[in-house]
Amino acid sequence: MADKEAKNKITPQFRRVLVKMSGEALMGGEDYGIDSEMLKRIASEVRDVRELGVDIAIVIGGGNIFRGAGLARAGMDRVTADHMGMLATVMNSLALQDALENLGLHTRVMSAIRINQVCEDFIRRRAVRHLEKGRAVIFAAGTGNPYFTTDTAASLRAIEIGAELLLKATKVNGVYSQDPVENPRARRYTHLTFDKVLTDRLNVMDATSIVMCRDNNLPLRVFNLGNAGDLIRIVKGEDVGTLVDNVARP
Repeated sequence: MADKEAKNKITPQFRRVLVKMSGEALMGGEDYGIDSEMLKRIASEVRDVRELGVDIAIVIGGGNIFRGAGLARAGMDRVTADHMGMLATVMNSLALQDALENLGLHTRVMSAIRINQVCEDFIRRRAVRHLEKGRAVIFAAGTGNPYFTTDTAASLRAIEIGAELLLKATKVNGVYSQDPVENPRARRYTHLTFDKVLTDRLNVMDATSIVMCRDNNLPLRVFNLGNAGDLIRIVKGEDVGTLVDNVARP
């Protein structure tokens, strides 16, 4: 009870956010599929954000189950492979929906491809209405089109629903000048502009999604999903990970 009262006293810095997480994030310590403990932890953090009064939407990749681009490189038809990847994101979305609803948070999965027996079709005005009613909304199946990544879907959906911040959950605590696993001396940026991300070809999100954020003035924050509590700290306004926006700073 005391924890809930403390949360109610916190003033969040954002009214509505969208979180993009990879399918691999759901694997936890597993080699494939979904780790139930990791799923519960992510669901708990999403619920905590919603309890602050923040509208929250989510886009999940499908790489823990199936990665379309990988099989396309191996010879499968790219359109077929991408459609299979979209179905993998629907599976992950349903798993997260179940975990959230077990915690008492009303949740809707909205798919970019028609699959009415398991989830709703994506309709922008309906998605916004769900958020206004306090429900978490999970956007599945990417954009519904092959050749577009779930990163691009996240940028698109965030813009469509009027999110104030796009959160990219990764395995590292921000954006680095080089891969920090390969080069321990790589520099971590606290702030970047979208133009610098594009010019330096930094591995943040694909170029299409970065351009969409830049042109629609949608701030992006990259953080480590493995650090428990970082998501709610960001919503509270703390400087976590790397902020990417259109503001040039010294």
